[in-house]
Amino acid sequence: MSTTVSRTGFAQTTGWTWRVFSLLERYRVAFQKWREREKLRTDLCSLNDNELQDIGIARGEIDYVVSNRAINRQGVRTPLR
Repeated sequence: MSTTVSRTGFAQTTGWTWRVFSLLERYRVAFQKWREREKLRTDLCSLNDNELQDIGIARGEIDYVVSNRAINRQGVRTPLR
């Protein structure tokens, strides 16, 4: 742990506080992404089957779509029932 003493005599920590804040920031970002996924899952689950078919998603694919939003699903076809 490194500390620096300023002219006023107050000790200022440099190394470990940055790591703690960085860790907390990563947790905050991860929590926000989780909340966004849960909101998307809730919104998609509230749609009826016809509305889901209009956007090209089957009800069984909701979890996959929510967890893999960065994957391009173009060209993937789901069988009609």
